[in-house]
Amino acid sequence: MTAVGRLALAPIGLLLASSALAQTDPAVRSMTLDEKAAQLQSVAPAIPRLNLPAYDYWNEGLHGLARNGVATVFPQAIGLAATWDEALLRRVGDVVSTEARAKSNALPAGDRERYQGLTIWSPNINIFRDPRWGRGQETYGEDPYLTGRLGVAFIGGLQGPDLAHPKVIATPKHLAAHSGPEAGRDGFDVDISPHDREATYLPAFRMALTEGRALSTMCAYNSIHGVPVCASEPLLTQTLRNQWGFKGLIVSDCDAVGNIANYHNYRPDSASGSAAAIAAGMDFNCGKTYAALGDAVRRGLVPETTIDTSLTRTFAVRRMLGGAFGATSPWDRIKPTEFDTPAHRALALEAARKAMVLVQNNGVLPLKPSAKIAVIGPNADSVDVLEANYHGTAAAPVTPLAALRTAFGGVHYAQGSSIAEGVPVPVPDTALSLRAEYFRGSDFTGTPVVRADRLIDFDWDRTAPAPGIDPAAFSVRWTGTVTAPAAGDYVFRLDVPRCFDCKGHDPARLWIDDKLVADDDGSGKAVEAPVTLTAGAHSIRVELAHSGEDQGLRLTWTAPAEAQIAEATAAAKEADAIVAFVGLSPAVEGEALQIEVAGFSGGDRTDIGLPAAQVKLLEAAKATGKPLVVVLMTGSAVALTWAKAHADAILVGWYPGQAGGQAIADTLTGANNPGGRLPLTFYAKTRDLPAFIDYNMRERTYRYFTGTPLWGFGHGLSYTQFAYAAPKLLRSTIAAGESFTVEVPVKNTGKVGGDEVVQAYLVPPEPAVKPRFNDPVLQRQLVGFRRQTVKPGQTARVAFTIDPRGMSSVDAAGNRRVVPGEYRLHIGGGQPGDGPGVDTVFTVTGTKDLPK
Repeated sequence: MTAVGRLALAPIGLLLASSALAQTDPAVRSMTLDEKAAQLQSVAPAIPRLNLPAYDYWNEGLHGLARNGVATVFPQAIGLAATWDEALLRRVGDVVSTEARAKSNALPAGDRERYQGLTIWSPNINIFRDPRWGRGQETYGEDPYLTGRLGVAFIGGLQGPDLAHPKVIATPKHLAAHSGPEAGRDGFDVDISPHDREATYLPAFRMALTEGRALSTMCAYNSIHGVPVCASEPLLTQTLRNQWGFKGLIVSDCDAVGNIANYHNYRPDSASGSAAAIAAGMDFNCGKTYAALGDAVRRGLVPETTIDTSLTRTFAVRRMLGGAFGATSPWDRIKPTEFDTPAHRALALEAARKAMVLVQNNGVLPLKPSAKIAVIGPNADSVDVLEANYHGTAAAPVTPLAALRTAFGGVHYAQGSSIAEGVPVPVPDTALSLRAEYFRGSDFTGTPVVRADRLIDFDWDRTAPAPGIDPAAFSVRWTGTVTAPAAGDYVFRLDVPRCFDCKGHDPARLWIDDKLVADDDGSGKAVEAPVTLTAGAHSIRVELAHSGEDQGLRLTWTAPAEAQIAEATAAAKEADAIVAFVGLSPAVEGEALQIEVAGFSGGDRTDIGLPAAQVKLLEAAKATGKPLVVVLMTGSAVALTWAKAHADAILVGWYPGQAGGQAIADTLTGANNPGGRLPLTFYAKTRDLPAFIDYNMRERTYRYFTGTPLWGFGHGLSYTQFAYAAPKLLRSTIAAGESFTVEVPVKNTGKVGGDEVVQAYLVPPEPAVKPRFNDPVLQRQLVGFRRQTVKPGQTARVAFTIDPRGMSSVDAAGNRRVVPGEYRLHIGGGQPGDGPGVDTVFTVTGTKDLPK
């Protein structure tokens, strides 16, 4: 075995050591300076003489393996957080890593392109401090403890049980204090206090790297107090490596190193910006800016030994994963077919069912399967609302409408409205009759595969649209009719989900009444077609020619609001109950979106209320006098003030993944007893929040908010009831620095089995020093949780051990310590005052300082 080969068997601590290994590593020692710089970029070229294939480090696995063809699509991360189930998150992470290995193992040995590698840039463990942030959907919510525990579980599933031979490399992101706004994120400077840094923004990362033992982490775009995070030696070296003992890789968010000079103006050029980043401890960059490292060394801005240190850590990861320097991995045994398996599909359904949060119910739920229901709302039948962002392609996505048509004896469907004024939604199947022809090749020639398509709403990212079709080159022609519900002005749109960083894009065209009304020539810009239609059927033809990496096609529209509401009202009058699917969509909330409409800006929101078009739809539905069930599909908290006052039931379904429609139908019929809990506060109005750009935690999240929310963090109802008995304390007085254990009996007093999320909240003693005016004042903090299944009439005993960090407080200077005094502990199905629960007190004597 060669010296390079033997390194693959070395202990993890040696492989990721930060100094001496570089001097003895023959691969690093034999490379030129410019070769080293090239290997520290996310797209690393091959070096055949070293048996080093080309490799692209960029891969995603936020809630399923993303952007590389068919894969299991789980609920979006915020929905996974709503399960409050650590064991489930670990199993989901395990499936993501299995499918990543399966896809990799299906390829011949050698080069790996983008989204084919085993370095997964997930999970996103930023704190969802403000519901206006469009990427908050990618996180585990607003609480550092819940985020940290779920992050540790997901990382464990990704990396597997043997860190010397990880299934994949997990990369928790974006360190640190990154949560919008999306506009200006490349140069945004975050002003956070030492208290908020230690109490809110760093704990989940500390847990992910020290307990979760993530082998990589990602630094964010923003700066903190004028210093770009990716060039912050105090954060990357002093905190991560020296205080936390982190020995893994630090990668930049994409182009963040370039931003050091171009947006932050922290250094004058790419060479000096690269030098600042790598000297601070940032190993390799997503992008091309580190190509300037050779110039940086030659100019004396950074020593070559610093490059060697980062490259040593980088190569250690390549060896651990296998496939480089002749190294192999025990995970090479995973079969290429181990993706989208029956077991994986079952887990996606389980996760979606567990993510359901029932926030309001006057007894109308569950509905009887024999009931006739009206299904209305813009989110009832949309694939992108299932898949959210950073997703794979679901092989057989089940929308709510599809599942409800199967679950109930009679379903009357009407779309009812758009998401918001000016935001198109898929043309519904009630308006379409389509014959689809799928051609082998992108020129519409030969004998096509013919089928009937219900609507044009397809995700074909690196996948074939039909059997026997080459996913890299095909064309599709749809012909048939589109029926206008009323005469008026319509706007049609061809939405081609564009691949990132492609050289070209797929052309698409739309004809109505044999007139070409939209011609998307592949320039990358969406084409809208304003058309005035008479009521009734019109001929339609749509063509798509696929030869690149674009990801499918959606035919969307904005229809006259009055006509859509009239359709919804007519459907409601024929039904026993109304189920309205409202909320947001990835078209209006997400990463750096190009959208500027009322209530939305650049992927973020300016108003947390439900858009006016959807409120009008709900008002019209309620006016029919039929029971109204609202299903909120969203990646964030939405202020459902009207719905709370008027709806009979409200279910939060999130962006629920490929099986989301089935999970919702199961919950509405009672086949699934909802047990999810909110991972973030649902505020009543936008003005309850501080300015979006203010990162001070005062009046943010349940820990510091002093107002009255619509529904609080941790809230959720069930179709059964639970009762709590007096807790059992092993000790009522402990010394600072010791742990505290408590056990509580939880009984299911209802008639059906269900899951209770038992939550423990600690209320600390009054601080010895009165907080300053602008300091956040801690109301309570989550210190334990357990999702527990309890059968009717049975009692479960749930125990919590609260360690010193859980009992600790953070002062204004950012010092963490356990302080003496009387602590109140609430254990229940929600926060104090929200559902059943019990309180107890214990006393801490003495003081104990804790490491940061």
